[in-house]
Amino acid sequence: MSADIDCVVVGAGVIGLAIARELALTGRDVLVIEAEGQIGTATSSRNSEVIHAGLYYPKESAKAQLCVSGREALYYYCDAYGVPYKKTGKLIVATHHAQLEALQALYRKALANGVTDIQHLSAQEAMALEPELKCEAALLSPSTGIIDSHALMLSLQGQAEQAGSQFVFRTPLNKAEYTDSIFHLKFGGADPMSLTARCVVNAAGLAAPHIASLFPWHAESPRPVAYYCKGHYFALAGRSPFSHLIYPMPDEAGLGVHLTLDMGGQARFGPDTEWVESINYDIDPTRVERFYQAVRQYWPNLSDDSLAPAYTGIRPKIVGPSEPPADFLIAGPSWHGVPGLVHLLGIESPGLTACLAIAQRCRLALEHLD
Repeated sequence: MSADIDCVVVGAGVIGLAIARELALTGRDVLVIEAEGQIGTATSSRNSEVIHAGLYYPKESAKAQLCVSGREALYYYCDAYGVPYKKTGKLIVATHHAQLEALQALYRKALANGVTDIQHLSAQEAMALEPELKCEAALLSPSTGIIDSHALMLSLQGQAEQAGSQFVFRTPLNKAEYTDSIFHLKFGGADPMSLTARCVVNAAGLAAPHIASLFPWHAESPRPVAYYCKGHYFALAGRSPFSHLIYPMPDEAGLGVHLTLDMGGQARFGPDTEWVESINYDIDPTRVERFYQAVRQYWPNLSDDSLAPAYTGIRPKIVGPSEPPADFLIAGPSWHGVPGLVHLLGIESPGLTACLAIAQRCRLALEHLD
């Protein structure tokens, strides 16, 4: 039985766009289906826009491997196609003596992950780089940077379209069946439609666990379910005195309230951590007091009334708040036993950094169909 189209990619965030480009460039007939009205409306546009070096993740984890290789691929892509970025560098700071041992452990982890340019700095060396900083010691990551995420997504979309991909918006996937090696898909929206495909890539971000529930699942491990971790961001009034990104030592909740910069030099702080039951992007301005307390651990001169609510984002978790952090789950046919199907689950940070490497791994998971 022949299909209407070779491959359907569900989701037009940065991951779905990178996958559509990757598959189209190898000659596949690709259709990208997006439930919202435009590209990248959720996780892809509500984050810190940081190009991560690959410091934090367990050795040989998918996050570590794909972040390190994806970072290099992303910098090359930006240079080749004119996507704005800045290699700002990042300082990870120990703000009290009890964190020094953990800082050394993070240094060793970074080296094990292949981040060979990581540098250990004394307090004096760190504060010579950033006079407003207060710390006991720090790590300098020169290969960390920032990127214009929207420009990246527009570039990926343009390349995917030039290679033959098509995009359809406001079209949620409602039902999926798999018979005779063909996927039968039904979509809603203002103009409901049905089509068949040889392969499907679920890159739906926050909705990926729901999309996965529409398909057969033959893996021994249970289907992942969605957990939502909301983070607030507050912007600094006036120009930042810092030229590097500043990160506190990570804790059980995540990477902490860090200082990042946008392409215009505007400083913003976040995200914090709030586990929520549903998706909403409302800003709670009262959380700002926690931000002042957290930021003043490494920037004691932060003045009162200098932070204003900016935006919120939600991380697409597949484990709850009491569980250890999950690795990226790129569940291809070898995982769940359904040929031609790949689910991308729990693709939170460093997903933006790793998008091109994730796309390559997704392509490899589908190549056995050819």
